[in-house]
Amino acid sequence: MAQTKADRSAAAKKAAATRERNRKKASSAGTKAAATRQGNAAGQAAGQAKRAAGSVARAAKKAAGAAGRAAKQAGKSAATRSRA
Repeated sequence: MAQTKADRSAAAKKAAATRERNRKKASSAGTKAAATRQGNAAGQAAGQAKRAAGSVARAAKKAAGAAGRAAKQAGKSAATRSRA
């Protein structure tokens, strides 16, 4: 069956619309990927910061405990020395 001019025109319009859709999709693909990459990187950085803060808190707690034990021992030493 032969195509009429109207059929060819409709097919051309459909093809143009498809090309336009594909062009828009292709242009946003890089942006979406970059946004995903940046979001993942931000999440990882937040996790690292959280872990580092926990490490700092634990280290500070250990240091405070050590200082407390040292003060206690110094007090014992002074008390013992005063008795001698």
